[in-house]
Amino acid sequence: MDNALTKVGSFWISKKAKQEISNISHDISSFSNAVEEKAKWVFNKLKVKPLKPLPDFLRDYNLPSGLFPRNITSYEFDESRAKLIVYMPSPCEVCFKDSSILRYATRVKGTVSRGKLSRIEGVKTKVLVWVKVTNVSVESYKSDKIWFSTSGVKLSRPKDAYEMPRDGAKVEEF
Repeated sequence: MDNALTKVGSFWISKKAKQEISNISHDISSFSNAVEEKAKWVFNKLKVKPLKPLPDFLRDYNLPSGLFPRNITSYEFDESRAKLIVYMPSPCEVCFKDSSILRYATRVKGTVSRGKLSRIEGVKTKVLVWVKVTNVSVESYKSDKIWFSTSGVKLSRPKDAYEMPRDGAKVEEF
């Protein structure tokens, strides 16, 4: 006999059956590792503190709570890099109390610090033409002005015009 059968306990098992058992054991181990990794991922997501509503988050950074439309989809904040990403259901624009207009892409990115949203991508304002907004800042808690920096121009607007979140009107393109 060429050792085609192996005795395991009181059972004789062929080499092929032995290989199948080994394969099944390997598959179970791989599946178990995948489940464990996903469980760790879910646990880490759950232990991250939930985000505040965006208006409250902005207020905490001394930015007007109505800087973004009310109808955002969601937002993310990476505290370690101070990166804010705000998601909209579609490109939209908001006309504020002072008649200024901001237009938002479906995703707006920027870096947040006390009284400032800088390196902005995804926001435009209308001066005579649409220009990209690169920074938004408020000088102090007591300031009644908000400053919008665009390509070479700094616009001062009344801060209270941006205090209440407004609905964004859908536009075809950013």
